[in-house]
Amino acid sequence: MEYHSCIISMCNVTLYVMTDLLVTWLIMTVSVLVAAYLLPGVRVASFGSALVVAVLLGVLNAILRPVLIFFTLPLTILTFGLFILVINAIIVLIVGSIVKGFEVKGFITAVLFSVILSIAHWILQAVIRYI
Repeated sequence: MEYHSCIISMCNVTLYVMTDLLVTWLIMTVSVLVAAYLLPGVRVASFGSALVVAVLLGVLNAILRPVLIFFTLPLTILTFGLFILVINAIIVLIVGSIVKGFEVKGFITAVLFSVILSIAHWILQAVIRYI
C-alpha cells in the first residue's frame, strides 16, 4: 500500500511540474506576442512562430546565457550589470536568425524587445499565479 501511494505522489508531482512548464511556456509565448505588438521593428508571423521563439529563448537562456555572462563578467561588473542587456539582445538576435517567422530589425530593437519581454512576462506570470 505504501509503494502504491508513493507512485501516486510521484505522478502528482510530475503532473504539477509538467503543468507549470506548460503554463510558463504559454506565458512566454504571449509575452513574445505582446512585445512584438508594442515594437514596430519586431515581427512574429504566427502563434506557432511565437511558440518556437519562446522555447528557443528558454533553451538559449538556460545554456548560452550563463556562458556569455561568465566570459563577460569583468565587463558586466564594470557596467554595473547593464552589459547583460547586450547579452539578452544577442540571444534575441540569434533566435531571430534561426526562427522563420520571427524578425528583429536591429540591435537597439533587440534590447528593447528583451526589456519589454521581461516586463510582460513578469506581469503575466504575476497575474496567472494570483488567479
